[in-house]
Parts: sequence; C-alpha cells; structure tokens
Amino acid sequence: MKKHVEPTFDFEKLAPKKGESALRDNRIALTLTEAKHFQKEMGRPLTLTELTILGIQGSEHCSYRSTRDYLKKLPTRGKAVILGPGEDAGIVEIAHEKNGKKWGLVIGHESHNHPSQIVPFEGAATGVGGIVRDILCMGARVIGCLDVLRFGSIEKHSNRWLTREVVEGIAGYGNPLGVPNLGGDLEYDSSFDSNCLVNVIAIGVLREDEIIHSFVPHEAEEVGYDIIIIGKPTDRSGFGGASFASADLREEDAEANKGAVQEPNPFLERMLLVATYDLFSELKKRKLLGEVSFKDMGAGGNVCASVEQIDRWNFGAEIDLEKIHVGEANLPPHIIAAAETQERFCWICHPKITKLILQTYNEKWALPKISNGARASIVGKVKKGNYVLKFGGTKVIDAPAKLLTEGLLYKRKFLARKKTFAKTKLDFAKIDSGKILRKLLASENISSRKPIYEKYDKQVLGSTSVDGGNGSSAIIQPLMNTTAPANLKKIGITIGVGGNGSLGKYSAELQATHAICEAVANVISTGATPLALTDCLNYGNPEHADQMAEFVEGIDGLRKTAETFGTPFVSGNISLYNNNGTDSINPSALISCVGKLDNADEAIPQQFQQAGNILLLVGERSENLGGSEFEKAIKKKLGEPFQIDVLKFARESKFILTAKKLIASARDLHRGGLLTTTAEQSFGSGFGFELQPLLIAQLFSENPGYLLEVEMKNFSKLKKLATKLKVKISKVGKVNDKPEATLEKIWSESLRKILRG
Repeated sequence: MKKHVEPTFDFEKLAPKKGESALRDNRIALTLTEAKHFQKEMGRPLTLTELTILGIQGSEHCSYRSTRDYLKKLPTRGKAVILGPGEDAGIVEIAHEKNGKKWGLVIGHESHNHPSQIVPFEGAATGVGGIVRDILCMGARVIGCLDVLRFGSIEKHSNRWLTREVVEGIAGYGNPLGVPNLGGDLEYDSSFDSNCLVNVIAIGVLREDEIIHSFVPHEAEEVGYDIIIIGKPTDRSGFGGASFASADLREEDAEANKGAVQEPNPFLERMLLVATYDLFSELKKRKLLGEVSFKDMGAGGNVCASVEQIDRWNFGAEIDLEKIHVGEANLPPHIIAAAETQERFCWICHPKITKLILQTYNEKWALPKISNGARASIVGKVKKGNYVLKFGGTKVIDAPAKLLTEGLLYKRKFLARKKTFAKTKLDFAKIDSGKILRKLLASENISSRKPIYEKYDKQVLGSTSVDGGNGSSAIIQPLMNTTAPANLKKIGITIGVGGNGSLGKYSAELQATHAICEAVANVISTGATPLALTDCLNYGNPEHADQMAEFVEGIDGLRKTAETFGTPFVSGNISLYNNNGTDSINPSALISCVGKLDNADEAIPQQFQQAGNILLLVGERSENLGGSEFEKAIKKKLGEPFQIDVLKFARESKFILTAKKLIASARDLHRGGLLTTTAEQSFGSGFGFELQPLLIAQLFSENPGYLLEVEMKNFSKLKKLATKLKVKISKVGKVNDKPEATLEKIWSESLRKILRG
C-alpha cells in the first residue's frame, strides 16, 4: 500500500502573505493569527487535515467562539426540564406515570440561513433533515417539525422565487419523511434582501429511561468502544458548510459556496429513521441504552460527530479514514474527515453491541441495497491519549479532543449605535380604519399563510388534533402512538413561535423581549401552560462592535423575559454573519415556546363561537406605532415602537390560564394589532364582529395583549379575577351573525397572488 504524504504548513516560517495565501487556497477557515495560535498549542507545524478541522470546529457555527460566555446567562433550569442545552436537543417533561417514570418532549432548533440563500431548495431541505436527525439521536421518535422563515422585500422577484423554493424544499424533505409540519412563522422585510433566515424546529417523544446521550460513558476509554459510521457514503457535498455559515455572504462567492450545501435524500433518511427506531427497541429490550452514544453528522462531518462524543471526558480515539465508506474514488483525507454529506450518523458503542448495529443497518434493513454505497462501517475505537485520524498509514490528525472542539474563544468588543427615529405628525381623524384594515389583511405579513402550509403534510401521524394554519397554533397529542397509559394520551402540546424582525432595527433588546412574549402568548391563547423555550439567534458580524452589541442586547432581553415568565431555555442555536450588504440584518431572536394541555380536547378555540358574545381586550394598547404594519401601510415614519412591561404582561397571561374555562375563544394580539386580530378570529367561524369606536393607536398598536370572546354571563366573574390579579380588561365589541366575507376573501387570497408576481 502506498503511504499517504500529508501536506503540512509551518506558519512561523512562512511569510505572512504566503501564509494567508495557503489558508485561502486550501479553503481553511482560519486567520493567520489563529493558525499560528494552534501551531503554538500543538508545538509543531500543522497538517492540511488538522487545519481544515480546526477551521470548521473553531467556526462560530460549531464552537460559538464569540458567544459562549453570553449564553451562560440564559436560564436553563426548571421543574419541567429533563435535559437542558448541551446535547443535540433539549427534553421537557410532559407527563409522568404512576410509577414515577417521566415522558419527555424532545425539541431542537436550528438554522440553515446561508445554504438556503445560496441554494434555497437544497438548503431548506437539508435543514429539515438535520434537525430531524438531532431529535432522533436523543433516542426519540420524531413527531413534528416547524419552520420560521424570513425573506427580503416581497416586491423583488428574487425574494418571491426564494420563498417558493424554500417552501418546496421543506415540503420535499419533510413530507417523504412522514413527519408532520405543525406550523411556524413568515415575515418579509427588506433587511433580509440578501440574507434570508430559514430556522427549523423539530420535536420528538420518549420516556426518560429511553434517552440516548451524545457523549460516551466513562468506561468507553478503558473498554475501547467501537466507532461506527452509518448512512450515505461520504462525498464532497457540503464540504466547508460550517465555515461558510460563519462568514459574510458575498455575491462573488455565491457560485463557490454552492458546493458547501449538502445534497438531500429524504427517502434514505426515512429508511434510516425506521431502522434506527428498530435498533432503539432492541437496545432497550436488551438493557444496553447506557452503553452507547449517538450523534447526527452535521457541521464538520465525520470528525465533528465522533470527536464531540469523546471530548467531554477528554478521551482519545483512533480512526482509519480508509474504513469510512465513500461515494467517489480518490477523496483526500481532509474531505473525508470534514465533508457534511447528509443522511449520516455516528454510533459509539461497547464492542458487544457492534454486531447488532451492523446487522440492523446492513442486513435487516439492507441499507446497501436501498441506496448506492450506503451502509454501516466500523471505522475506529475510543482510546487513551489524543484524537487520531489515519490515512494511508499516516497520521493526518493527532490532537487533544478539547483543542479541536474548544480551541478558540473571543471576547469581542461591543458598542451600541445611537439611533434616532423620525416621526410624522398625522391627523388621525382623517384615517379610514376600514380602508387600512383591508390593506393590512392583503399585506404579505398578515394575509393567510395557506399558500405555504398547504404544501406540508400536517396529519401524517394522526396525532394532530388542531391544524397549524390560519394563524393558529397547532395542537398535537404526542403520546397517542406510544406505550404511555391511556389516561396520558389525551395530553396536548402546542408550540408557539415569535420574533418580529422589524422591531430589531429599533432595539435588539426589545425585539428579543417581544419574541418571547409572542411565543408564550401563542401558547397561552390556546389555554396551554408554557413549559420551556428554544431559541435561534440570528445576528450580524460579531467582528463589528455595533453588531456584536446587538447580540449582547438581545441576550439581555431574553434573559430578563425568560426569568419573568419562569420559562427556561432547553435548546438553541446561534447564526451569525447574517448580513445585507455592508449592514447586518435586523437582529432576530426567533423563539419557540412549548406549552402543555392536560386534555387536548379542552383547548381554547381560536375562532368565534357564538353570536351575541362580548369581546374583551386584556391589557392596554400602546400609543406608539413605530415599526408596525400600520406604519408600513400609510408609508409614514411614526417614531419609536411600543415598550413592554413584562411583569404586567405575565400577569395578563396568568389571567388567561386562570380564567380559561370562562373563555369561548381567544387570540393573542399580533401583527396589525387589535383590528386585524379580531378579523382573523372571525374568519372560518361563520360569524362577524362589531367593535366600539376606538383610537387609531388602540386599533393598530402591536404591543402584546389578548382578545377574548366570552359569554356575557361570565363577565362579572372575569372582572373580579382581573381585579384580583391587577389586570385591566375592557369590553371592546361583540360577535354578530354577519360573517366578514369580503375581508376574509381579501385575507385568504392575497399572499397567493403576491407570490405569483
């Protein structure tokens, strides 16, 4: 066998320009200073494969090198938390049996922004595939996904095309998987013109004793656990994906970056899911779940998935890259090590389990016959010492595991920009609120999302009791298809999402605060109790002090608000270098909130129920209209946006949960404010509404609040409860028997027409 000769680089001897050229020509995502830092740490020149991996593992996408210290400020503990941040997904308790065994909802949150901007169909599809695998790797059955999308000005053809391609990509992957899409959120703003946001959420269900961790047990080093790669053969697709997701997108790099986007195969992933569920059952039956670890192969490929399973204990490993099944001949070792080929996993297990894993994938479920080159392969062992990769008899990586995973940490400077906002004096008496309502209902940020969600399969598992759509929150019964006792199968889960990017241009802290309030309010308005949060934090370039300041402010808003609501974060993701030209996107913390109903059938309806019922406004409306959809509709600058008294809003939310048996239907106030929310609550109900004369700000302000439909006989009880909880409620109208057919038609048809261009 011919011995491999691995290129090495001595940055202490190379002239600066030659060193920079070597890094650039080899697509190594390190600065010259960083390369010299690693060379000093290692005490020798570095190999091409080491530099490639250090560039990927040290990227913002993998290591959170600029944000690690700030994330520690977020609350992550709570009564319902089974497993907080730190692994592929978090786990929240949703039920417990009489014997004390807990059932958990597994939830993860990811971004695929840069890939979706460059190759939207494949980028969005592989985002769904990756988050589904994250849930699976915790030992869970995947039962749902959601998507939170942000695109640039809808007036541009490119953004309408991007929308269609991203949605087709999500549907084209999620539907064949047999995983229902449970909703999400969509926003258009010129801030996202050259950097869309595609954030994906997925959920799964398991019992606490079925959890599989993404780190090896303590005995793995001494026993010599086997390392097994599962799935599609490694090829060049996706090479450098983590690195290009941790850099500004430049138009001149677009063609080159296409190669960093993975190629999706949802049908192979469907088979991998089924085979893995079968393996879970066998491991559980044989009481072997404590002798394995399991991880999705995402950013950084084979190395990332294996080294991150051993770095917690600073174990070593030895892997022969030539034992990894590949999809093309003559792949160099740094490509095999780091390519982000889709539909792959890494198991690390006790040697007595190895045969079972190989037989399950290769023989019982016949991966090699299903997809060309797919299989399960033993590639190495956990050992003492360094993490070592060999190729052609040569060590191409020989480094401590911790150096690979945590080698870079930055303390970035931050300095907030001073912002001022123009305000036009308006004669509100001349504003035709009916005309504005029609304009808002026809707008891209408020009109029906049916052209989006009709592409998705929402009922495939039969556990969805309320469809996500029409602005509603989906409600599912996660324990329906499990071995949970019958009395637990009625438990309902709803997931709310929030994150108005338009607020970010005013204040990153306000945007983050509002994102939690909006996600929590989505859950509360169904009558569900909020349990926990996830986040995807989409910000600009941390190397710019003003953009780093936006991230710091956003974290502060998230921390304060989550602590006030008592909702910890259990999972999350950070996406930086999201830029629109020379400036950043609007700071966009996009949040999901998991809520629980003891009985899904007892959820508060979200459409009107009966003519003659009164409409109650919970809370007060702000006088500030800056950043609102109303401001966009009239095309005038209206100064600053609303501020949020989180303590007051938390009391208002508690009021809804306490009073839910007295409520006929409910909605949280969102884009467009009270008037658009009321209209949406009427659509599909067969009823209409009448509102009392209100000020323009009361009709169109978008600060958090709730609109309730209640029977008149319950008003006095609600008034007493509101007084007790120090909450203001006001009668603002009533439900009538005259459906708003014209308004509903405008709302239901507009986005489809807009997207057709």
